[in-house]
Amino acid sequence: MTSTIALQGKQYSIDLNHPIDISLSVQNQAGVGAWYIDQPKISHVVVDGYVGKVSLGGSTNFNDIFFNPHSHGTHTECIGHITEEFYSVNQTIVNTFFTAQLLSVTPEIRNDDAVITAAMFANLETVEAVVIRTLPNLEDKKTTNYSNTNPPYLLEEAMIYLREKGVKHVLVDLPSVDKEKDGGALLAHKAFWDFDGKPRMDATITEFVFVPSTVADGLFILDLQIAPIENDAAPSRPLLYTLKE
Repeated sequence: MTSTIALQGKQYSIDLNHPIDISLSVQNQAGVGAWYIDQPKISHVVVDGYVGKVSLGGSTNFNDIFFNPHSHGTHTECIGHITEEFYSVNQTIVNTFFTAQLLSVTPEIRNDDAVITAAMFANLETVEAVVIRTLPNLEDKKTTNYSNTNPPYLLEEAMIYLREKGVKHVLVDLPSVDKEKDGGALLAHKAFWDFDGKPRMDATITEFVFVPSTVADGLFILDLQIAPIENDAAPSRPLLYTLKE
């Protein structure tokens, strides 16, 4: 099944039969992690003689899931992540389809940090979303616990540049767009959401994606699917659809 779209003055066909899933799932005692907390726990319910596990004699599998959306798996967050007022990511996005560009970048080493600069987005097209794949793109990104590792991050200048280019949705394969230990400054988050200016209530940041190395940089249609949870962040499943001229 295909559809068509006009983008950058060109006509593209969209391959709707082969979505590229760039999400990392929440797993029991496994998977990617960050922010100094234990891994997720998925366990069956035991209550009033009922056992929520078929293999143990229960009629159904009935599990509780304990996790933190910011620490475990792909998640999308809204400005409510850094505001005193409560804002829900579930209320932030009405439409889920966006024009997107996948860009691979090699973070620049500055002192003890690996940073993503504004100059790395010089080839950015006019799109609603940008997906940032850091190099090298190793498979262990799917299982790494990033706590106390000082992973790469985006400089404030990079997020200002993306904001000024009109990008509404940033997706990264990192635990955060900000430096792991920055004393609470959150410069990248604040810059992208224009926190101290005209706050962008409809903009989102998605962290912990993983884009396979077989997927080439370029233009896509992004379907940003978010779990319907009223919270500043929620697990998400971003899908990329290939565009062809």
